[in-house]
Amino acid sequence: MNFSAPHPRRWSILGFMCLALVVTGLDSLIVAVAIPSMETGLQATGEQLQWVVAAYSLAFAAPLLFFGGLADRIGHKLSFLAGMFILLLGSVLAAFSVNPQMLIFSRVIMGLGAAFIMPATLALIREIFPDHERAKALGIWVGMSSLGIPLGPIVGGLLLRSFSWGSVFLVNVPIVAVAMIACMILAPETPKRHSSRLDFVGLILSIFGPALLVYGIIAAPEAGWSAPSTFLSLAAGVVLSFAFLFWERRSASPMLSHEVFRNRRFGGPLLTISSVFFGVFGGLFIMTQHLQFTLGYDPFISGLHMLAMCSAVLVAPISPKLVEKFGLGRISTIGPLMVCVGMVILATAVSPTSLQVTLALFAFGLGVGFGAPASVNSIIESTPKNQTGAGSAVADVAMQLGGALGIALMGSVGIAATTAQSPRGVAAACWVGAAVALAGAIAVFTVLPKNPEPAAADSQSY
Repeated sequence: MNFSAPHPRRWSILGFMCLALVVTGLDSLIVAVAIPSMETGLQATGEQLQWVVAAYSLAFAAPLLFFGGLADRIGHKLSFLAGMFILLLGSVLAAFSVNPQMLIFSRVIMGLGAAFIMPATLALIREIFPDHERAKALGIWVGMSSLGIPLGPIVGGLLLRSFSWGSVFLVNVPIVAVAMIACMILAPETPKRHSSRLDFVGLILSIFGPALLVYGIIAAPEAGWSAPSTFLSLAAGVVLSFAFLFWERRSASPMLSHEVFRNRRFGGPLLTISSVFFGVFGGLFIMTQHLQFTLGYDPFISGLHMLAMCSAVLVAPISPKLVEKFGLGRISTIGPLMVCVGMVILATAVSPTSLQVTLALFAFGLGVGFGAPASVNSIIESTPKNQTGAGSAVADVAMQLGGALGIALMGSVGIAATTAQSPRGVAAACWVGAAVALAGAIAVFTVLPKNPEPAAADSQSY
């Protein structure tokens, strides 16, 4: 098959991939609304419940780069199917867990499945869409991947009104099954572009570096940022991540060419993604608690507020066209700036009302819609074609690390101020989010080119 030509079923293929993206988004937050039921049903401790939520994020982030590189070797279609099967298996095991340990283990399996899926979908988009349509397809990809996050609390709240906590995992089964069948029928067999032997040293470093970083970030609010375990985990994560970059520069078969990191159209967008999702995930974490514990809404009504983030779906498909007209730097900068606006709305309120929360979440959605599609497209276009999976995974790692750090840091600041649910705690946490988003916007505007040219125009040629 000639992959330079448009695939005749490319939009249908994008459709079933979007189903998978919605599921991975759902699984990030849907479990949060079921925590009280799990605590009663499984006799779980507070620490165990924390890891029921965190295990998914940790397992998702840690192997992303390796799974992205593996997808380049085994084929992106096979990688997508493998990820969906693993996610399906983990969902069934989670639904029928009989103790907290089994549930945490199941959440790890689900996260591993999601780690297979995300880079494979981005790589498939690059394979089947021509240059002039790819940016639009990526915009839809970003919009749909963002849709699952606000839907999680809504779907979870509806299910828990009639069913047990296991239903929040079983909802994945029919969606995943449909996506798998559609993939087998519609998706082309993608070429295995990477024929070199697997770099096992790079493999170990690529997994344990992000894993220790994410673990330290997740554990910090409970153990304390100054705790030896937190410091050692974060320090080891940083050291191993730099060791990975150093090793890859000298490896005969690197997962990702070190040359891409010299391209500002690759490194700059990583700043956009991490700063946007720092604020979005941290803000959602704080607002979910504020809506339920301060304003007294049930999980379903709280979830309805999250629909304001669907503004991302409105903006994301047109973001690439705006890049062509106004330049990558200008449009990418709008992403963290809109997140900053949302944070300021929350931080300046004496006690954020339902309307103010909705406006802030709407701004968060615009931040994702403006920032993410342009950034992801730039990263993919700057990556060698034989390493698309690995390049896509780097974007996913930036999102997961940024999101985990946002939840941990904003949550810690909120609790230190009084509690994360109190007006004072919300304000303190949101000022931190606003500062990070503003710093990200300044950095992005400084680094990225502002000329009104397509992102692909400055990408490397391989």
